Amino acid sequence: MKLRILTALLSVIVLAGCPSLERKPDKTKAKGPHETDKPPIPTKDQSGDVTFQSFVGRLRTAVERRDLPTLSQMMSKDFGYRWDPAPTDENPFTYWDTQNLWAELQGLLRDKWVPYDGFMVVPPQLALDENYGGYRAGVKMVNGSWQFAYFVPAPPVQ
Repeated sequence: MKLRILTALLSVIVLAGCPSLERKPDKTKAKGPHETDKPPIPTKDQSGDVTFQSFVGRLRTAVERRDLPTLSQMMSKDFGYRWDPAPTDENPFTYWDTQNLWAELQGLLRDKWVPYDGFMVVPPQLALDENYGGYRAGVKMVNGSWQFAYFVPAPPVQ
């Protein structure tokens, strides 16, 4: 009896180590000119979510108070604030100071947030009009928490 149990256990262990029959996609295969990665999943409207509302409330307060340490913690590592390369001695806060953009950002953050291109954005016109020419701000969910991703003017005309 003990021999049968031992044989059964050894069989389970050996079979558990066998490769599965499921074929895994070959990641080394080159993509053709018409093949692309899957498009990003569009962002659901999170404007009614409690965590989103809380984040936006804290963001508004930090901007109104110009609380730079809090804003820094709320910003993504790759925060976007201008389209051209920034000078080495500049950060978003000095840029907003020199361009007098704090009031613009405050007003923008009071607007309604809508989903657009993987972000929750303000103003809503950005999502409705592809030629929208004003300032815009966006936040995104990263690893389960919201981050302030960008505050930029309209893209430059090319």
